[in-house]
Amino acid sequence: MISLATLKKYDLSEMHDVYDAWPEIAKESYDSDQETVDFRSIDHIVFAGMGGSGALGDIFSAILSKTNLHVAVAKGYHLPSTVDSNTLVVTTSISGNTVETLTVLEAARKLKCNIIAFSSGGKMENYCIKHKIEYRNIQQLHSPRASFPNFLYTILRVMGPVIPVKKHDISDSINKLEKNAKEISSANLTQNNPSLTLAKWITGIPIIYYPFGFQAAAVRFKNSIQENAKTHAIIEDVIEACHNGIVAWEKYENVMPILLEGEDDYVKTKERWKILKEYFYENEIDYWEVPSVRGSILSKLINLIYRLDYTSIYRAILSKVDPTPIDSIDFIKDRL
Repeated sequence: MISLATLKKYDLSEMHDVYDAWPEIAKESYDSDQETVDFRSIDHIVFAGMGGSGALGDIFSAILSKTNLHVAVAKGYHLPSTVDSNTLVVTTSISGNTVETLTVLEAARKLKCNIIAFSSGGKMENYCIKHKIEYRNIQQLHSPRASFPNFLYTILRVMGPVIPVKKHDISDSINKLEKNAKEISSANLTQNNPSLTLAKWITGIPIIYYPFGFQAAAVRFKNSIQENAKTHAIIEDVIEACHNGIVAWEKYENVMPILLEGEDDYVKTKERWKILKEYFYENEIDYWEVPSVRGSILSKLINLIYRLDYTSIYRAILSKVDPTPIDSIDFIKDRL
């Protein structure tokens, strides 16, 4: 395992301190005095954002998947062609300077969509002030990826009249974060820390299998492993993988399967998990299971993300890598 001294040696900007505080940050964000909004006659919502901001859209898409609202997530420069005056476009850029999301924001304004924007300032704030667009400023904590809970729970508060999440489910998700923190935080650098033990197990390229509804957690884990641990990662829908991706295991490479399993997955999905594990066992392929907590889709996703994000931080430390720098992303941004 690792010591606190080792964690501090490589995590030079102390990202882990922010992660230790995620439950408190979530609660304070939801209980903040940010003004709520309501939009009438909305039948279509588009969540626009990249990276960690895009993962927020994935979570809201999962939350709203069983409602009558049509939901889309825009990651890139373009809005869906189906947007109109009854569409609500939610743009999120934690830095406020994401060029793709700013492009979507301008397109939404020209198409006269309903709009609300969230950022920690930057060009997005200036644009919204200039064009009198509904806007909320949310503080960035350490980095965009570490700021996930204050953005998620502030947006849940602000858009409470639009996004039908019960207060009980929000409280439950935060309570489970608090319980989770006791197991995975830097205060428990022992063999009983599930995030740390998974990080130690990962010695190759993770291939992350997920069921319906858990795409947001899988994408977020992939992104966090790439940004924090500086290693490649792959994601696969477990059902789709059984029609194509499974064949790749006939030629074993340095990849390691991680199974994100829902406590109440669909019965046919549970059957597929069983078959997949049988295949791995018969072919002597080691795998790791990550079960979700019980509760609402919000509780499941945010707690999976919390546990897996911390895994990516610990994986970085075990590799003697500082999780914070993102030099390759800066290379791209400097040339845009």
